[in-house]
Amino acid sequence: MIEISQALLDLDSNDALKVMGWPDHHFTSQGLYMTYRCHVLYVNLNIENNRCAGYVAEKRGKTYMKLIALTKENLEKEHICCAISNNKDCQVASKKAWLGDRLDEGLVFLKGDVRGKCFIEYIPAESAWVPVKAPGYMYIDCFWVSGKFKGQGYSSQLLEECIRDSREKGKKGLVVLSSAKKRPFLMDPGYLKYKGFETVDTAEPFYELMYLPFTENVDKPAFMKHVKKPHVDEKGYVAYYTNQCPFTAKYIPILEAAALKNQVPWHSVKIETAEQAQSAPAPFTSFSLFYDGEFVTNEILSEKKFESMIQKKN
Repeated sequence: MIEISQALLDLDSNDALKVMGWPDHHFTSQGLYMTYRCHVLYVNLNIENNRCAGYVAEKRGKTYMKLIALTKENLEKEHICCAISNNKDCQVASKKAWLGDRLDEGLVFLKGDVRGKCFIEYIPAESAWVPVKAPGYMYIDCFWVSGKFKGQGYSSQLLEECIRDSREKGKKGLVVLSSAKKRPFLMDPGYLKYKGFETVDTAEPFYELMYLPFTENVDKPAFMKHVKKPHVDEKGYVAYYTNQCPFTAKYIPILEAAALKNQVPWHSVKIETAEQAQSAPAPFTSFSLFYDGEFVTNEILSEKKFESMIQKKN
């Protein structure tokens, strides 16, 4: 059963009716609740929720955040939320170059008109840099709202816009990489479940593929078989990475230098295309580190953390 919008419950009955365009009659809270549950059988719930939430925000003196979609025309001047610096910074330059090449493939980078981490990035799953089979779905690359922007409803606003856009483009639903419990660089499974996502497939040691179908009886996404048990044949430390995450531009050279200093074998494998990413040995292609063939971590390590790992392995 679909639950009523919290934004709607925050209004008195007359205000709620005005928001939904219903006749100006009085209802008890319970009556309004039941009437609304019947009403959603005939209207798009997301549209109603947006209208209600917007009305509530207006009453409370708040407004929805202005959203900006990156384009080839504004890419240079707009900051990218996950690496706030000038365009000469290696992290910013590498990420913007990667984004620029993906825009023609249907990638959307939608961010708040704020200076901070408040954005969602998604792309048709067929072009996603991830070893997943999800034809007809939209894949969420990254979704990050942090710091003072949390708790303001911005996460919901960004996700709702992604859902609206994906529906409009005829997608079957959304798919995203997560984990059994919250981990660095992966979507929070608790939040995803709260928003209606379900786990549809798993891969060792902790990866979960979650999806939000828009209709019933659609094909389910799945990990490609070769990443169900991440493994490489090479000995020593092997890092697979892309420029999808800007932090790799800074930290891959740092890790390479640390390996050289500590006299341990190191090999970096930069993934350059979606085809290479879909053939990668682990689900998370932005960064995956292996040691003597076995998967170690998806976390982009600092020099200190990497050297601590070396000491433990030795």
